[in-house]
Amino acid sequence: MILRLPKPIDWPLYLAALALQIFGIIVISSLGLAGRGQLITNQIIFAAIGVVLAGLLTALDYRTFKVIANYLYFAVIGLLVLVLLLGTKVFGATRWIDLGIFQFQPSELAKPILVMTLSKLLTERTAEIKTAVIAILVTAVPFVLTVTQPDLGTALIMLLTALAMLALKGFPRRFALAGAVIILALLPIFFSGLRPYQRERLVSFFNPAADPLGSGYNTKQSLIAVGSGGLMGRGLGQGSQSQLQFLPVAHIDFIFAGVAEATGFLGSLLLIGLIAVLLLRIVNVARVAQDEFGYYFAFGAAFLFFFSASINIGVNLGLLPATGIPLPLVSYGGTQTITSLATIGILQSIYLRHKKIRFS
Repeated sequence: MILRLPKPIDWPLYLAALALQIFGIIVISSLGLAGRGQLITNQIIFAAIGVVLAGLLTALDYRTFKVIANYLYFAVIGLLVLVLLLGTKVFGATRWIDLGIFQFQPSELAKPILVMTLSKLLTERTAEIKTAVIAILVTAVPFVLTVTQPDLGTALIMLLTALAMLALKGFPRRFALAGAVIILALLPIFFSGLRPYQRERLVSFFNPAADPLGSGYNTKQSLIAVGSGGLMGRGLGQGSQSQLQFLPVAHIDFIFAGVAEATGFLGSLLLIGLIAVLLLRIVNVARVAQDEFGYYFAFGAAFLFFFSASINIGVNLGLLPATGIPLPLVSYGGTQTITSLATIGILQSIYLRHKKIRFS
């Protein structure tokens, strides 16, 4: 008997993820940031850990996560509660647990684990109202805990991803209509529960000139950076917005604006192209997955990356209200980097096992 190994791994998926990581490190190294050298060193270490973890998860059978999904879900809920009790406050938000070597952000870990839990749920149940209710409840717990931090951007990504996965399951349209009505009815309550600075951000989104030095400052500086890049960019380390630190949180929330200023329209197009390649390869993983769990997880991961990238770029271009969402695999951050690369590893595991091992 001859053992025929599964089809080789999807190298374009790995390479697209690594290219985005390298792109981000190069841009971060060009920004005029205090302690830039340490930031670069940290990001390289985060990327190295993420790559090793991705390799280990590629070798691990992804179906293991279907078995332990519920345990991981309750563990991450515990971490989100722990953030509210013992978390470190930065820029008015309590989203991190200080581990000494880096700031751990449980909400970033909660996103792929939520996708994993919903994938298990949708695999084991039919498209009926009970399934939809359970899925909404499963999503509501991390959503509420994340909003409380407050981290509206990450909570929104969780909600959008969950709704997209439910739509993928093929629920009747009346479910979607009922959900839309409920969401619209809750909007006034949601708005009234926002903190003053969050309301100001929404107001400044519709009228940035109303408070250019306050709530509209971030968006205005971002647009200046994007516009000053032109076609070819001003060059790495040459942009006035990023070098003189007019661009806020340039290595995380507004890194796309830093890319646009340094490399211009062409560099921005290259970055978006790499993101598109990443998304297409993830969708291909979903297409060839041999079971429903792999199918839903891959599509869920694609939704996570798509919504995260779209919101980050939309904020940088002034198309969406300012919110603290990093650009996946590009922005600085330990939890975001390691979690994103780990997700790529699980996707590779799905692709690696998309055809059963045959004996002849």
